[in-house]
Amino acid sequence: MMVSVHQDESHRGRMRYTLTDTEHGHAWGVCDEAEGLFGEPRRGIYELFGWVPQGEVHGWVGNRVWLVPDDEAHDPWLLEDAESLGQPLGTDSLVLTGLDDYEGPPEGHRGRVRVHDGHRWLGRCREFARVLPREQGAQPLVLRGLAPGDELKAALMKGTRRALDLEQAALEIQDDRGEPLTERLLWTRITAWRPSLHGTGLIDLELDDELAMPVPAYARPVWTRWFAGPPDTAAAWTGLDTRRRRAWHELVRERAGRRTHRDRPAGHAYTLDGRHVTDEPGLYLALGEAVNGPGGYFGGCLGALDDCLRGNFGYTAPATLLWRDAVTAREHLSQALTPDGHPYDLFGEILDVLEQGGMHVTLA
Repeated sequence: MMVSVHQDESHRGRMRYTLTDTEHGHAWGVCDEAEGLFGEPRRGIYELFGWVPQGEVHGWVGNRVWLVPDDEAHDPWLLEDAESLGQPLGTDSLVLTGLDDYEGPPEGHRGRVRVHDGHRWLGRCREFARVLPREQGAQPLVLRGLAPGDELKAALMKGTRRALDLEQAALEIQDDRGEPLTERLLWTRITAWRPSLHGTGLIDLELDDELAMPVPAYARPVWTRWFAGPPDTAAAWTGLDTRRRRAWHELVRERAGRRTHRDRPAGHAYTLDGRHVTDEPGLYLALGEAVNGPGGYFGGCLGALDDCLRGNFGYTAPATLLWRDAVTAREHLSQALTPDGHPYDLFGEILDVLEQGGMHVTLA
């Protein structure tokens, strides 16, 4: 039976989530609670037979782990946020999981593979197989205490399958200060709705589709911190491990894409605090804060850094950068591997990109 929806005029306050129609731009509704936002993304699973380790591989392995076929005719492929499930009892195999939606093994290839995490070789195997994960029921996204817009009220009143198919929508997310933070794209259909305990005229809206990429559970503390608003002081991320630093940087990047940046005039002098640059996320977090202050963004890879140096990200060439405690980055980032496993100096590459972009760097 159709729920009678009456907007309570006394319902006020800033809402964290806005469900938006991406085609026409109208808001389906706003609410302050989204159940099902956090979850476990669908992960690729690989069993590596005849595993010969070159280092410890257990638990979380790395943000970017590359599988490199011995046959140079095939390109390497990427597992993001890779984890090791260890060796099945009584086997010589290693099981790896990771996000591989955009990369995958060469079609028909099952031969020898070497594995590295972008900085060191982890081991090799004689053969691999992609294991099909067990089917899991889709976790619904429930928007609790949703204040429905006129278009959503009309769709619920009509109640037909066509009317309840929202097709592509965006869940826009803002922080508690009312500033845009990020968004998640959905392709979804309404499966249930009911009056909400959150207030008169509000509903709990259940959507049947999983998020295209749910926020991993390990990132929840990082998101909780950012929900309160951007950090007021620099280096709020330094106590995080590499995995959560990456989650922090993703919010920094996505938030930056929704803000207007005012470039400082040429000749500005920047200072980078390098004490905590022990990994790539830490490098770009420290660099972002050096240029744009606490929570600031200034690239997340060599290509993105080059784009930022061209303007519209708070910087105008030429300028100077005093990199304090640069020895930390040199120690942790000098030995890197390309996707196909060739060694290079990431620290040196960063310095080259900065210099070419008009940032004259002094190491201290």
